[in-house]
Amino acid sequence: MSELRKDPVIGRWVIIASERAKRPTDFFVETPKQPSPGFCPFCPGNEDKTPKELLAYQYPAESCPDSRWWLRVVPNKFPALVKAGDLEKSRDGIFEKLSGIGDHEVIIETPDHQSSMADFDLAQIEEVIKAYKERILDLKKDERFQYIMIFKNHGKQAGASLDHPHSQLIVLPIIPKRVNEEIEGGLRYHRIHNRCVYCDMIQQEKTSGLRIVHENKSFVCLNPYASRFPFEMWILPKNHQSHFEKISQETIAGFAEILRHSLKRIKIVLSNPSYNYMLHTGPCGDAGDFPHYHWHLEITPKLTQVAGFEWGTGFYINPMPPEKAAEYLRNGVDTQQELDPAMLPFSV
Repeated sequence: MSELRKDPVIGRWVIIASERAKRPTDFFVETPKQPSPGFCPFCPGNEDKTPKELLAYQYPAESCPDSRWWLRVVPNKFPALVKAGDLEKSRDGIFEKLSGIGDHEVIIETPDHQSSMADFDLAQIEEVIKAYKERILDLKKDERFQYIMIFKNHGKQAGASLDHPHSQLIVLPIIPKRVNEEIEGGLRYHRIHNRCVYCDMIQQEKTSGLRIVHENKSFVCLNPYASRFPFEMWILPKNHQSHFEKISQETIAGFAEILRHSLKRIKIVLSNPSYNYMLHTGPCGDAGDFPHYHWHLEITPKLTQVAGFEWGTGFYINPMPPEKAAEYLRNGVDTQQELDPAMLPFSV
């Protein structure tokens, strides 16, 4: 029988449609073969085709005369928001608006056009995480900015316009509604229980083990109890921390390991689907940690479509119970090697 499940943080309900339950192979979407890259503005040699870089990790000039880089951060050539100007508010009766002040950057994660983050070595993923941290610390100095959202669109169905591995950063003059709901939900829980709801979630999930995909010393990856989408995963630090940019070097290594492990599982078990990931962290301008909020990364493979019921009600229908999703992701494959999906034990 199907179930309605309530998200313990923001109170959103989802329908876990067990009667529609599927196997991972039922979600497979044919991945088009990668064409030769042709012209790509993110590839080495085309640095002059992007705006001037804001950050670059590269070899010393004396050891590499062409200053070859392994990561670059550049302004988005077609930004959603712009940095220059004053932040102005205005009203028109019941309507209100803000000037489009913010920022929009692209993190070019590797020089290798044909690779994907699931196949990066750990050192390269650590460099990407360090770049995220460095850019947040720099941008949050601007008092006009209230929130910095880092996200990745992998694959056409996830909204990627270029195949070259990259992620993006958008700075906002307001706190997004979704993040604000998490902060307020965490505050309500903390007022009642004097504990962080995310910390309690981690403890309960570790005790039951039903929805845990992978964990290491510093992080846990799980399929959330009220998953909106099939194989949705959250990565959370085990120790309470509200702001991602306070991550230590030791913790960066643990985050890199569990992120690669999680993306590798998605790639193999689900035959390399498109996916999005979104980094939810505390807002700018806060010197201390929030005791009621816990930063985390949400990964959502693009395996189903949001349709009329979801848009009309705000409910989501998920045909893959998260317990079953976690079981497939935990036990389905050896993530150290690429496997033919037809060889998986749950294939048709």
